[in-house]
Parts: sequence; C-alpha cells; structure tokens
Amino acid sequence: MTHNRETHPKDFPLAGLANDGWSTEDEATATCFCGAVQLAFLTRTQPTQGPGLVKTFVCNCSDCHKITASMFASNFAVLDTHLKHLRGRDNLQTWGQSQTIASRHMMTNYFCKTCGTLMYRVGSAFPGISICRIGTIDDFSLMETKLRPREEYFVNTRVNWLPGVEGTEKRDGML
Repeated sequence: MTHNRETHPKDFPLAGLANDGWSTEDEATATCFCGAVQLAFLTRTQPTQGPGLVKTFVCNCSDCHKITASMFASNFAVLDTHLKHLRGRDNLQTWGQSQTIASRHMMTNYFCKTCGTLMYRVGSAFPGISICRIGTIDDFSLMETKLRPREEYFVNTRVNWLPGVEGTEKRDGML
C-alpha cells in the first residue's frame, strides 16, 4: 500500500522495533512494541472535519491503574468504521471482564500476543467504538496536537502527586 507521507518514519523517534509507521493529514498508524500488530486510523475529528476520531482522554480509574501498570491511561476513541488492521490481526490476543469500575459492562482488551502491548479496548457500553492507546501512535507529534487529551475522567481517584492534564474538562466519573 502506498501512502503520501507528510511525516516520514526517519523523522519518528526510536520506539519499538517497527520503523514503518506513517501519518498524513487525515490518517496515521499505531504499532505495538515488537511491530507485529499495526493499525491505521482516521485522525479527523467530529463534527467539523468529518467522522473518525471521537474523543481523546486520560482515565484515572482503578481499572486503568491496573491494566496499564501505571497511574492513568491516555486514550483516543475511534469509530470502528475508521480503524483498519494493517497487519497482525491474527496476532491479537483478547481478554475481557465485566466488573469494570466505570460501566459494569464487558470490556475486552486486544493486545499483541508477542510483546503484550495493549492496542485497544472495546466496551459493550460503547458499541461501534474502539478505545486505543495514545502511546501506540507512531508519529509522536500527534500526541501534542490532534491526539492531545481533551477530557480527564475519574479525577477523584487520580493520585495527588499527579496534577492532571492542563486544559482538559475534568470529571469524577466517565460520562
């Protein structure tokens, strides 16, 4: 597949084993650490630029603490119709559970079975949407621009030594 690359992989920081990520004005890639799994997603936001990217957010809930082995998760939600598996779909392992802190609905995690990178989550409470991890994005400049978190959830369970994301809409819950 040929792409009109505005940002070339040689300009991306060294992160993981894959070096074939790309981004254009409307689309970008996300790759696991070992490079076995790669996704492409539309980066256009609703409603001004068309569908694709639904929202960007940080979550401080206790589920995200555990699943990331960190104090928060940085996420972007994409409509499933705008998320493509470029490679490694068969290399994704799933694990899910329904006792989530936020929704009490089933959340299924899709992660690379080679390196363990959590690529995205799918929740029964959010049909048609995949919740992807900002840290999997190949073009780090998107983390500062289009994918910068706009909302922050579960600020009531954020650790007190973490000030939160400046300029985000903050909520004690999720919705």
